[in-house]
This record gives sequence, structure tokens and C-alpha cells, in this order.
Amino acid sequence: MSDPRVSPIGRRKILAIALPIMLSNVSTPLLGLVDTAVVGRLPNPAYIGSVAVGSLIFTFLFWGFGFLRMATTGLTAQALGAQDSLEVRASLGRSLLLAVALGLLLIALQQPIGALAFALLEGSDQVESLARGYFAVRIWAAPATLINYAVLGWFIGLARSKQGLWLQLVLNLCNMLLDLLFVVGLGWSVRGVAFGTLLAEIVAAFTGLLLAARTLRDFGGSWREAALFDLARLKRTLGINRDIMVRTLALLFVFAWFMAQGAQAGDVVLAANSILMQFVGVAAFFLDALAFAAETLVGQAVGAGQRAGLRAAARGTTEIAVVLAGCAVLLFALLGPLFVDLLTIDAAARATARQYLPWAVAAPLAGVWCFQLDGIFIGATRTRDMRNAMLEALLIFLAAWWLLARFGNHGLWAALYVHYAARTGTLLVRYPRLLRSLPA
Repeated sequence: MSDPRVSPIGRRKILAIALPIMLSNVSTPLLGLVDTAVVGRLPNPAYIGSVAVGSLIFTFLFWGFGFLRMATTGLTAQALGAQDSLEVRASLGRSLLLAVALGLLLIALQQPIGALAFALLEGSDQVESLARGYFAVRIWAAPATLINYAVLGWFIGLARSKQGLWLQLVLNLCNMLLDLLFVVGLGWSVRGVAFGTLLAEIVAAFTGLLLAARTLRDFGGSWREAALFDLARLKRTLGINRDIMVRTLALLFVFAWFMAQGAQAGDVVLAANSILMQFVGVAAFFLDALAFAAETLVGQAVGAGQRAGLRAAARGTTEIAVVLAGCAVLLFALLGPLFVDLLTIDAAARATARQYLPWAVAAPLAGVWCFQLDGIFIGATRTRDMRNAMLEALLIFLAAWWLLARFGNHGLWAALYVHYAARTGTLLVRYPRLLRSLPA
């Protein structure tokens, strides 16, 4: 196995990791788009509404388990940097075991999860009935979905993001074909959409496991129970996942609070904020690719015990990320009004979205710094710092919202910017200690 400690970190190496992730991230929304397009061929609008509600539930549910991907990336990258082939293999094994266990737990708890989700989401009786049918089918994909998270994280940790792109292509292509078969061909309606997504996730999981098995041949060795169930490493893995889960829940709370406060301002403001958050989400899809590259390269540097390597990884990925964020700002500034018009035909929503558009336009440059710091700390597996920093940022956000609430929706957006700054600041003050933990 090659020595990452002597491999220079140039733009070409960074982009080789980041570009496939960008393409993979862009393909992710296609799952929901394909589901909506296929079910849109059915005559009743309740079908589209039910798929939208069902997809939203699983988007938030599985996003909450995104810690599995992040933890696996950091641990794998460090094992690679330390030249520990046995741990590279074991990090995948532990993550897969955790993915299966958590997936089965979600299936076992599907009744209370469904009850809570549908209590929070309002819809007509017909929409809710159809969405419950969707939920009852797709929940069985939980183990496969979490396996895909673990495998994707492992490939990113190995700097083999092309395999991650292939997995997303397999997932989306299967989903598209199965949706057409079950909904258009067999007339299974909303349950057909759920079955299509379920089977697509399973196919992708098996594909990922086959690709992982092939990749493991490059590292040699074999599965060893003693390494897989090493108590100290198991505790570390669980602790890292726990910390990132708490951090993720705190982040989810901020965005849920943001949308809830927008909803209290009325349907028009809610619609405008929902439109503008699409700008924020699209930019994040691209910028996350550089954060993922930082996870990989920083993890390798930490595993190799190289402070200079960590600095080079942090600087190189951040430089490209900032340029990309600037391009996003320019694109949004030039084409933002056009995008708003494409996303809604309602005159009031269009006018209100244009009023608050500058907040969404500048968001990529406001957020890129905390995105990159997240990647750096994930790669270094300094997840306790991440957890504490995000909790501090949450409190700062709530205090800012309370102070700025008098300014209405402008104040709400300003509080979100304060949150970006708080996320950046609370991690930045911890960065020197991270550097000092490695030999010069």
C-alpha cells in the first residue's frame, strides 16, 4: 500500500477526491425528483403530496444518521495514514455492524417513529393515508440505506470517491427503472414508488459491498475477530458516532427552528424562505465535496502524525472551497431572480423571495468556513470538540434570534448568519489545540 505521508497535496489530488463527490451529491436529489415525476403521472394530486410527505420523513430520519458516514471517513483515513491495513478493514467491518444494528432498530421502532412523524406533519386524510403506506414499505430499507452510508464513508476515507459516485449512479438508475416498472407498468401507485426506492437501496448496498470486497484485496490480510471487536476501538467508534449524532441533531434543530419561525410569519414568507433555502442547499451540495476532501486528507495526515500535512490539507481544500463559494455567489446574484421565477408562479411568493434574496446569495461565502472546519475536525475525529462547538453555536443562534426577532424575517436570516459565524468561531478557537496534538 502506498505511503500517503510522502504524497504531496496539490490541487489535482484535491479535485480528484472532490469532483466525483460533487457529481454524487448532485445526483442525490434525483431520488426525490424521479419519485415526484413518476407519481405525477397519476391523476390525483394527493399522490404527489403523499410522496413528498413520505420522502421528507426519510430525508430527516436518515440525515440524522449521517454521523455513520462521517465517523467512518475519519477513522478510515487515519488508519490509511498510519499504514494500518488491518484497521482499514476493521473500520469498515465495525461501521457495517453498526449500520445493520441501527437499521434493524429503526424497523423495530417504526410504529412510534411513524406516529411522531405524522403528528408533526399536517396533510389531508387522503395524503396521510397514502404517505403511511409509503412509510410502511420504505422503512424496511433502513439497514440497506445505512450500509450505503458506511460504505460511502469508507471509500471517501480511502480517497476513492469514484466508487462513491458509482454507488449513487446505481442507486438512482435502479430507482428510476423500478419506479417506472411498479408505478407506470404495474399500477402500484404510491406503494410502487416506495418499493422502487426500497429495492434500489438494497441493490446499491450489495453493489457497495462487492466494490468494498474488491478494494480490500489491495490491502491484503483477512478479517480478524480480535481486531473487529477490539473493545477500546469499539468504544472509540461508538463515542465518535454519538458525538456526531448530537452535533447533527443540534444542526437540524437550527434549520427546523428557522423554518418554524418563517411559518409563523405567514404562508408567503414561509414559501419565500423555502425557495431561498434551495439556494443554500444547492451551494452546500458542492461545497460539501471540498469538506469531504478535507476529511480524507486531514485524516491521513493525523494518522501519519504529520502537522504539516494537516495544514496543507486544510489550506489547499479551503482555498478551492472559497473560490467555489465565490462562484456560487456570483451565479446566484446574476440568475437568482430567474431561479426564483422557475421555482414558483405565485406573484406574492416571487416578490417576497426577491426581497430576501440577498441573504441567500451571500450564504455560500458565509458558510464555507464552517463547512471546511467541520471537514477538518471530522478527519481528525475531534468529534467531542465538534459536539461542544455546535451546542455553543446553537445557544448563540437562539440568543441572536431573540435579539433580532423584532426585525422580522430579515432578523431571522441575520440570526442564521450569526449561526454560521458561531460555528466558524467555536471551531476556529479549537484549531490551534488540534495542531498542537501532532508533532511538528
